[in-house]
Order: sequence, then C-alpha cells, then structure tokens
Amino acid sequence: MIPAFDVQRWNNGPCVIVRAAGELDMAVAPRLRAEVDRALETPGHPCLVMDLTEVPFCDSVGLGILVGALTRIRDTHGRLILVVGPGMITHLLTITNLNRHFETCGSLREALDAAA
Repeated sequence: MIPAFDVQRWNNGPCVIVRAAGELDMAVAPRLRAEVDRALETPGHPCLVMDLTEVPFCDSVGLGILVGALTRIRDTHGRLILVVGPGMITHLLTITNLNRHFETCGSLREALDAAA
C-alpha cells in the first residue's frame, strides 16, 4: 500500500523547511506548490530547504515545482537546498542534468549546517 502524500512546513532559524512524504505526482503537486509558495513569501533573501528523503517517486509535474522554486529563489538571491537520499529523486536529477543546478545534501541536519 502506498502511503498518502503529506507535506509539512516550518521555520528553523533563517530557513524555511518543507518536508514531503509519499509519491509526488500531478494529483498531489498543488499541495507541495502551495507550501513552497507560502515558504517563499518570506521577505528578504529566503533560504528554503526541501526534504524529499521520503519521496519515492516524482513525476514531471513534481520536477516542475522543484525547478520553479529554484528559479524563484535565484530571482531573490536566496538559497534552495534539496535533501535527497539515494533513489529516484537523485536519479531523476542526474539524468536530467539538474544535479548541476540544485544544491543537495544527504540529510536535513547536513542541509541546515550548510545553510548556517
């Protein structure tokens, strides 16, 4: 049984953390997009950490949300860090050559240390 998609958002120091869990496809993508939009409403130079370690699948719509977030962050001179483990998301970033554009870390702790 596939677990339901869940997304959470909270602040940690200068960063907003968005954690997603479950399959990220076009049916649930608007929920993630809404949380990213809320996170990017922070004035100034935002730091967004997206924890995707519990996302076993991501379709093109989900990938579009990640690229859109990166574009918006760069426009405000902010920082986006993706937390990804070995698996589908890492593979997807590699085969699309997006791994050259995204900053990634292997754990949330590592991402928060990098952002500090």
